[in-house]
Formats: sequence, C-alpha cells, structure tokens
Amino acid sequence: MRALRQLQWRHFTSGGSIKESLRSLYINMNLCTYFLENCTNIQTLNQVHAVMLANGFHQNIFLQTKLTTMYALFSLEDARRLFDKISKPKLCLWNVMIREYARSGVGEEVFKLYCEMLQAGQCPDNFTFPYVLKACTALPALREGKEIHGHVIACGFEFNSFVTNSLVHMYAKCGDLKDARQVFDKMLERDVVSWNAMIAGFAQNGCPKESLRLFNQMVSGGMEPDSLTIKSVLPSCASLSALQQGQWIHNYAIKTGLESDIVVCTALIDMYAKCRKLKTARQIFDKMCRRDVVSWSAMIGSYALNGYAEEALKLFYDMQLTDVKPDLATVKSVIQVFAYLASPQPAKWIHGYIINMGFEADVLVGTALVDMYVKCGSVEMARQLFDKMSKKDVVSWSAMIAGYGMHGYGEDALKLFYQMQKNGVSPDEVTFVCVLSACSHGGLLDKGWQCFDSMTRDYGIKPNVEHCACMVDLLGRAGHLDVAEDFIKNMAAEPDSGVWGALLGACRIHCNIEVGERVANRLFELDPENTGHYVLLSNIYAAAGRWDGVAKVRAMMKNRGLKTKRGCTLIEINHRVHSFIADDRSHPQSDEIYAALESLARQMKDVGYVPNTSLVLHDVSEEVKERMLWSHSEKLAIAFGLINSSPGTPIQITKNLRACVDCHNATKFISKIFEREIIVRDAIRFHHFRDRLCSCGDYW
Repeated sequence: MRALRQLQWRHFTSGGSIKESLRSLYINMNLCTYFLENCTNIQTLNQVHAVMLANGFHQNIFLQTKLTTMYALFSLEDARRLFDKISKPKLCLWNVMIREYARSGVGEEVFKLYCEMLQAGQCPDNFTFPYVLKACTALPALREGKEIHGHVIACGFEFNSFVTNSLVHMYAKCGDLKDARQVFDKMLERDVVSWNAMIAGFAQNGCPKESLRLFNQMVSGGMEPDSLTIKSVLPSCASLSALQQGQWIHNYAIKTGLESDIVVCTALIDMYAKCRKLKTARQIFDKMCRRDVVSWSAMIGSYALNGYAEEALKLFYDMQLTDVKPDLATVKSVIQVFAYLASPQPAKWIHGYIINMGFEADVLVGTALVDMYVKCGSVEMARQLFDKMSKKDVVSWSAMIAGYGMHGYGEDALKLFYQMQKNGVSPDEVTFVCVLSACSHGGLLDKGWQCFDSMTRDYGIKPNVEHCACMVDLLGRAGHLDVAEDFIKNMAAEPDSGVWGALLGACRIHCNIEVGERVANRLFELDPENTGHYVLLSNIYAAAGRWDGVAKVRAMMKNRGLKTKRGCTLIEINHRVHSFIADDRSHPQSDEIYAALESLARQMKDVGYVPNTSLVLHDVSEEVKERMLWSHSEKLAIAFGLINSSPGTPIQITKNLRACVDCHNATKFISKIFEREIIVRDAIRFHHFRDRLCSCGDYW
C-alpha cells in the first residue's frame, strides 16, 4: 500500500497524467493525508488542495485541519484565508490557528482569534489555553493572562497539568511571582515542567534565594531535575556566589550524564565564572565536544567580566577559525573588553568588524559602542556614533549622558538630558544617576538640586541610595559638608557605604578632620575590609600634618590584616601595553625614563610648578617627599609616552586608582611645555589636559 502511495505521489508531483478512473479509484482520505504530509512547498500544497476540492474532501474536518496546518507552515496569511472560508469551524480548527499564531509570536492575532472563537460559541479546551497563555507570556500581557486564568477556572481546567504549567510560566515571565506561586502550590500533581517554570521564574525576577530553595525542595521531594532545571537554577548560584551549591549541581550533572548537554555546560561556565573560578569554567569549555555560539559567548563574556581582556580577545580570535559565527551576545562581550582596555585604535577595529558583520543597527550594540568610545577617551566619537543611531532607547541616552559626566562635561550632559525629554524619552532611575553624577563632577549644585527634585515630582521615581550618594558627593565637593551630613540623616533609605564614602571623599578635599573622623568610624563599621576608607582618613591626617593620626590608621589596618591597593598606570604604545607602579625601575627604558623626569622637573619649576607634598603619607623631609612624588606611576607612564611617541600626538594613560593632586597639577604643566593633549583615565573619571588646563576645571 505504501509503495502504491509513493508511486501515485511521484505521478502527482511530476505532472504525469493519471487517468480519471484511476484518480477516482485511489484518491481517498488516507491518500490525501499522505499527499498533505509530503508537501514541501506552497505550490505542491495548492495542487493537493485542488485535488481535495475536486474529490469533495474539503468538507472533511480531519482533512480541513490537516490542510490548514500545512498552509500555516508556509504562509499564515494563506492559512487564515482558508480558515475564514470554513463555515462554522470546529474547535480543533480554532486551536490550529491559535497555535500557529502563538508559535509565530503574533500575540495580537491570538487574542483576536480567541475572542472570535468565544463569540462563535466555542468553549476552549486544554489545547487552547496553553497557546493563548503563551501569547500572553511573549508580549507580555499580564492583564489578559489573568482574564484567561478566569476562563480556565470557569471551563474546569484549573487542575489540568498542561494548562496550570502554562499559567505558572505566564505569571512568572510577566513578573507576577505571587500569583505564579499560588497556582503552583494549588497543583494536585507537579511534573518537572512545573518545577522548572517556578524555579526559572524566581531566578529571572531577581529572587535567587527562593529559586535555590525551591530547587532543594524539588530534589528532596524525589523529583529528578533535567537539563532545563539545571540551566534555570545555576544563574541563582552565580548571583549568590553559592559555589558549593553550584558544585553539587555540577556533580549531579556528571552522575546523570547531563554534563554533555551543551545548555548545561554553558550554564556551568557562566556560574563558575561569576564565582571567580575561571580555571574550572575554561576546563568545562575545553572538554565540550560541541560548542555553539552561546557557549563561545559565555566563555568570552566570562573573561571579559573578570577583567581578563587578553584571554577574552584570544578566545574571540580562536572563534573566528571555527564555523561558529559570533552573535550579538559575543559582540557585546568583546566590546566590553575593548572598553576595559581603553585604547582608541583597537576600539576602531572592533567597530569596523561590527559594521562588516551587520550588527551596528542593533540598539544594544550601538549603545555598547557609545560606552566603549567613552571609556576609550573619545567622547567626540561616542557622540558622533550616538547621533547616527537610527533607534535610541533610554539606555542609549543614559550612556551618552554618563559619558559626558565621566569626562567632566556637565553642561553637555544636561543639554542632552533636556533634549532626551523633548524627544519624548522618559528618564529612568539610571538616567538620573548619570545626570546627578555629571552635575557632581561639574560642580553644578543648583542644577543638580533641580534634577533631584524633578525625579520625584515629574517622574514619580523614588530616590535610591545611588541618587543620594550623588547628592552627597555634589554637596560635599561644593564644600557644604554640614548640609551633606544632614541630607544623609534625613534619607528615607538606609545610607550604605557608598553614601558615607562620598562624604568622606569630600572631607579629604576640604581637609575636614572633625567630620572626616566621624564618617570614617561609621564606614569602618559598615565596610571594614575596604582599604580605600582608611587611605582617605590617612590622607586627611597627612594634609593637616597629623602624623599621629596617620600612624593610628596604619596600625588599625595592620591589626585587621589589610593592605592598600598599589597604584598602577597603563599606557599603550605601538599596540603594546606597558604598566608602571610607583618607584618602578623594572622597565627596560627605566634609566631613560628617570632621566627624562629629572629634565622635566627643572623645566616645570622654571615655569612656576610647585610640588604638592601635603598628601605624602610619610613624615620625611620636603626633598624626600618631592622625590617620592616624581616616582608616581602616572608620571612614569607620561614620561615613557613622551619618549616613545611623535611630538604633538596625544598621550593617553589609565590608572587603577584616583589621580593624585600633585600628578594632576604636574600633568597640566607637561601639556603646556610639550604642547600635547594628555588624557588620563583614573578610577573615577577622565581628565583631558590641554595648554595647562584640565577639562575638570580643577573640580574633581
């Protein structure tokens, strides 16, 4: 019988003539089904449809459903036209159309069809609801989802596992964890799909503890996790740095053979990387028999996340040698690496690569490129790219505003902020952090207050600790230490170390020992392991000549086993990165560098430079203090740059700590003497030095 069908199919598709007598003899319902299932294009399907019409099979419910399903594979429009011609379609046909629209992500049409079905008097069943709920999940459409939930109860399907799993998934994806959990708890039977939906819901909505707790409950109850369970729960381990739990899950995956699953391996790589176990993450990656773009992106992103720029780039170049093509996630991770390197030339290379790959039009990639150029010191290039973006979301605007603030261009940041509002884009919490930070770095006190008030008044955004930290920084830098301290006392939220740290930084700028001691003691309770707070207090004491205070802070750090972070400055010359630390003599050109510094010191003093020794944390002679200042890492890097680059070309350096006051002043003189632009990126912001002036206006 099968051979006969195949023979007839070959005659049919080849256009060979079959006598009408034979056609009427052999064209029956089973043969039509066979013909439909073997259609590979719309033209053949049209031919089968014509045969069905000629033989009167178009009224058969089973064949109508099959034909509609096949049309949907090639053209939803054609399927819909066929469906609309059917008089009083049965429930199975409604389900077919709802299912196909849901699969195609056309949620609006799903709802439209569902309403038409109800108006036609058809009662939905356990096949209808999951696909309608899928449309609610994809949009997302929580209000419509709740209405469907009411229909589920009314139609008596609230205990159908297929339907309730869809409800849990819908509520969780729409962020309504309370209702998701209620549905989950009422289920008479839960399968692995039920548990996965709830575990993933908690993980994806910022509730990692609940996700892990539910996973443990699932395992202790005897339910065996599958690959999707592991994929869902491992991000929670990563968020909580729950390495021990993650390792248990890894061992379970090995025992059950799930470690070979590419999805599980990728989730393990991400978990280990976020728990700072990069070696283990790489071992898993290297053992994978097959790697897709997601696993490559995960490993590249892991290196980027942990600051291993060279390893990330090497892996990216290795990826180019495979058949796997980078996707948007890969590209965004690589952009992050180039932003970390803060080097303009490699940034231009990756930008060109992205254009060639056709990713530049993506709003997320465009925003990442803007951020990259900002962090590479080229705010002008960032703005050019920003202006060319065909689509801009609130994140794009915020990135450019933050870029201006980071480079000390507070007024430009505010202009862009106002332009954003005129363009109809509403700022969010992050935007206001960027704007307030820009006001702080630019000393724009009044405008900063206006923006802070506007946040709640005009946009209903409740200030969080980040906004408050910006305001404390703004007030403190302007010298209003008492006002800043009162502001902290009146905060609605509990002030964290970031808020108090902003005030301590202001105390260092204005050398206020009384407030500085009070704030520092508070910080030593809140964040006792942060050496930066001890250094700031020590700087305040040193500036006032209080060497007993400096000694007391040092003793405190020693007793607590704390060591200060060494300053390190990077400079890239001829595509090679050179690093310097204070009093560094390990570089091959060390003698030449120190000779250049001695010559530079004489030239600078001749034009009025006076070393600022107030923050040298040692009770030694002025001559020794000056010598110590000249061996700072940023001065060594600048001297190296002067020696090894062409006259007139810009010099760009990156320091891991905040630039010191004397190096800042010295760099202004150097920019004038050598007629160079010197760009310094420190841990806080950028400084652009030209003609003995800095973009920060000495307000930093």
